Amino acid sequence: MNGRWHVGPIGSARAGRPWLVLRAGGLEATQWNGPVLTLDHGVVHRLGPDVLAETTDPAALVPLLRRAEPTRPIGEVLQDQRLVAGIGNMWMSETLWAVRVSPWLPAGEASDGELLAALQWARAAMRAAVTGARPGRSVYRRAGRRCRRCGDVIVARGQGDGNRTAYWCAGCQRGPFTGH
Repeated sequence: MNGRWHVGPIGSARAGRPWLVLRAGGLEATQWNGPVLTLDHGVVHRLGPDVLAETTDPAALVPLLRRAEPTRPIGEVLQDQRLVAGIGNMWMSETLWAVRVSPWLPAGEASDGELLAALQWARAAMRAAVTGARPGRSVYRRAGRRCRRCGDVIVARGQGDGNRTAYWCAGCQRGPFTGH
């Protein structure tokens, strides 16, 4: 976000009318001269279930992922917010590394067990991150480095219409290496 920011204990910001104030854990982030913000409820209605929501059951999300085109890479499917909301690029890469599935594996070739394991891992890791206990990164932004599990080299390549960078280890993640 742009504008001028001040972060400090609650009440420590300068006087005046800030554009935005965020408070948590005794701290306050205050922004002045922020951008124009528009809330569009239509977008929210098009989102799939939130993977972080208390009421979301990962097992109930597997059939939603099965609605995707079966030849579409699983890395793209996990980031399709219309199917399941909340999983972004970093979490997709880390999740698929954790369950040993390549982001290039066609969604139709992933087993229900693999999809469920991915959704459960993503949910648990993302919820832990919300509480400040985010796990270390195993593949995300580690292209060219050795895999912590098998020692092979981590690779990265743009994926999907948004060309979002997928990171994976071809040595220990099941599926195609290059996505071709």
